[in-house]
Amino acid sequence: MTVMTSPKVSTISESIQSVLEDTAEWQRQESLLITRALQKAILSSANFSSIATDAKGVIQIFNVGAEAMLGYAPADVLNKITPVDISDPHELVARAKALSIELETPIAPGFEALVFKASRGIEDIYELTYIRKDGSRFPAVVSVTALHDDQDVIIGYLLIGTDNTARKQIEAEQRVLGQRLRDHQFYTRSLFEANIDALMTTDPAGIITDVNKQMELLTGCTRDELIGAPFKNSFTDPGRAEDAIMLALTKRKVTNYELTARDRDGKETVVSYNATTFYDRDRRLQGVFAAARDITELKLAEKKILELALHDSLT
Repeated sequence: MTVMTSPKVSTISESIQSVLEDTAEWQRQESLLITRALQKAILSSANFSSIATDAKGVIQIFNVGAEAMLGYAPADVLNKITPVDISDPHELVARAKALSIELETPIAPGFEALVFKASRGIEDIYELTYIRKDGSRFPAVVSVTALHDDQDVIIGYLLIGTDNTARKQIEAEQRVLGQRLRDHQFYTRSLFEANIDALMTTDPAGIITDVNKQMELLTGCTRDELIGAPFKNSFTDPGRAEDAIMLALTKRKVTNYELTARDRDGKETVVSYNATTFYDRDRRLQGVFAAARDITELKLAEKKILELALHDSLT
């Protein structure tokens, strides 16, 4: 039995098909417009260089960012040179050698070294030195992508680069500042260790935060053992030692405060405790800086003087 389609149904079906085709075409055109807008934005951006090559590496696209960074006009490079000609040759040799070891295959120190990973579908971002038309140089970070046709055959490469000069300068300044800080710390530490007195710092709660070698000798404990321990634990009278910290915190300065230190073997040493508070650059209290000088011989001398004076008064 033959099913008859009414002209009205056929017309509706054709209308729907037409609408679908129009919609698909509109979407395709919109997609093309977006793609072209993105391409235009890339080519007209002065924030990064965009260099596209053919499969052999000859430059086919050289955007305004590349012009600004490298000083070449498109006419200087298009269909004439490869990215190798604007790259540091010594770095290319080093890169080829490093990649040969990494990927366990011989890689030539030319254009192949720049795109080898990308040609194998491996994400590749690296640093190298670009050479401007005037011969000056600057560090760049380069991202490389292989370009394929509809059959997935590589037809070229896209190298997007950014000028890395500012970051390199910041890194160099940080290295200089870091070295200055290390030198300052070494100098400060040398002064700290060269002192003949036992030196220590504590936080406001009286917990030791640093000591010098003389403090280690006075207590018979290592620096690691002392840091984090209460200051008062190193003395025969912990209460009096704790009072010494409180005096420093309230008066900001303590002089000739007598304490008796006891080392881990029980040896006792009479010391003259002198301390002051210290602050950070914002004047926030950080703790107490203290010095303990061995006055054992002085005490013995005072004792002998008293004994002699007493003897003389009795004779």
